[in-house]
Amino acid sequence: MIEIIGAKGKINNVDDFLEKINIFAKENNVIIQTFDADLVFGKNHILSAVEHAVRAIERKTNTTNSLEKEILLYASGERQIKLAISKVGVKLKNEKIVFVFINNVKKNASKYIIKNFLDMLSLVRDDNVIKGDEETLIRFGIKENEIKTVMKDKYADLILEKVAMVDIIK
Repeated sequence: MIEIIGAKGKINNVDDFLEKINIFAKENNVIIQTFDADLVFGKNHILSAVEHAVRAIERKTNTTNSLEKEILLYASGERQIKLAISKVGVKLKNEKIVFVFINNVKKNASKYIIKNFLDMLSLVRDDNVIKGDEETLIRFGIKENEIKTVMKDKYADLILEKVAMVDIIK
């Protein structure tokens, strides 16, 4: 099961925050990746990154040594993990965060895992933080002249194109 959620809260220490996530993921046998919500343009953005990352690992064309990192690469539209982390990874200033959970449990169990996860991090679920807008595109690095070439209802396609381009630039 793949579950993409948004949350609000405060990150006081990025290293501690990520360590808690890693421990929780191992204890619950779930893969978790986290993103700066200001750089995410809808659930399809992250879902596409997951699908590309899984396919890269299956074909042995992955760049990184883990599904989590490979997802981050694709979500960022970058080829290097360092650039991906600085672009879409969580930062100290983040109060809006997006998570993707990947596991083999049923939906009801998944809801329980997510609730416990958010409680552990003192976060409140808010899927509205996943919605992107023109500012999201600009923060992502898409130029205004590119944005003007598509109708508003096609903005997400600009991000999905960047996700797909990672396969080409690898």
